[in-house]
Amino acid sequence: MNIGVKLLEKIKKTFKSLGPGLITGASDDDPSGIATYSQAGAQFGYATLWTALVTFPLMAAIQGMCARIGIVTEEGLTQTLKKNYPKSILYLMLLFSFPAITLNIGADIQAMGAVANMILPQVPAFAFSILFTALLIFVIIKYPYQKIARILKWLCLSILLYVLVPFMVDENWKEIIKNTFVPTIKFDKEFLSILVALLGTTISPYLFFWQATMEAEDQQHRKKKIIVDKHILGKMKEDVNVGMFLSNVVMFFIILTAGSVLYKAGIRQISTVDEAAKALEPLAGKLTYLIFSLGVIGTGLLAIPVLTGSQSYMLAETFGWEAGLDKTFLQARSFYITIIVSLLIGLSLDFIGITPIQALVYTAILYGITAPVMVAIILHISNNKKIMKEHTNNALSNVLGGITLLLMTVAAVALIWFQLK
Repeated sequence: MNIGVKLLEKIKKTFKSLGPGLITGASDDDPSGIATYSQAGAQFGYATLWTALVTFPLMAAIQGMCARIGIVTEEGLTQTLKKNYPKSILYLMLLFSFPAITLNIGADIQAMGAVANMILPQVPAFAFSILFTALLIFVIIKYPYQKIARILKWLCLSILLYVLVPFMVDENWKEIIKNTFVPTIKFDKEFLSILVALLGTTISPYLFFWQATMEAEDQQHRKKKIIVDKHILGKMKEDVNVGMFLSNVVMFFIILTAGSVLYKAGIRQISTVDEAAKALEPLAGKLTYLIFSLGVIGTGLLAIPVLTGSQSYMLAETFGWEAGLDKTFLQARSFYITIIVSLLIGLSLDFIGITPIQALVYTAILYGITAPVMVAIILHISNNKKIMKEHTNNALSNVLGGITLLLMTVAAVALIWFQLK
């Protein structure tokens, strides 16, 4: 009994100590990401399971660099770019990031509304979308970040619901293990397209900005000034690694669920998360469908504050506005107005005829163009002694960062080629 209590206390203590890395990782599995993972499983079965294993160290390396930049400089990535690089690079990032993030927000709001409508069909999907948008605006403006972060951390647990689903159906675990550790690559447009989509939805530029800014704010909020040492950076690394690992575990299990249920049933095309949920209900039962649906709502409520927050911080740091989720509306008016506008524009996409799938395609293209440039800049900053002092990258970080840069560049070229072909 004592061992169990001690273990529970240790888990609780570890969970409390986790911060921006956990939230960043969990928010990566937003409803639009879930749609991509579901499509991968439905279209190719277990064949893309290995991507969850491969992308983990790459995500952890890049997000770890962003976190270290935030801790060492005590500034967001936008401010670091503004101070040390040509302004044209910064404005180019904003030009592509702002519409991409807004489209992503819109796709997530629509997905949450559609899924909530399936649970309660008496209420129209658009009414749920309006309700979720209003709720998010209220919570983001009303509560300081520390309180929002505590709520977001508990919402992170909602994505663990996906881990339960595959254990509710019969699985071929021998085949699953094989596809996890032995990569399958098919040189055709459909398979390469889904690989590009998986890479793009896991390594997203808005997360780079969010991670650095949150780490910088955590440093600024400390009551006592601390020296950045191996202990501080070690805690940050643990936080980031746990967040990225959690993100990829969820990615793995969603692909597994779609592969074991939808693919086997001959359902090859999943465009939205509500389609995935609808397809699961008759095949895997009401409980599985309900768990999947609730997970979508939980991840949407988790991811959208990160999307809107990262966008507002980018603009505020660029134009010198007062910014901070710990500040009141009157203290950071422009910052909060940007959040409200981005949520309202995202909500309006449904009413002006842009479907979630169109929003996701446009988002993927814009992220695909900016991601390689951002990875290159992050690598340059992380190796710049003038900025990072003695906390520059080690050899492993540079190797993983270089692989990420190569893959993201290939993915960007492939993504544009697939769209033009």
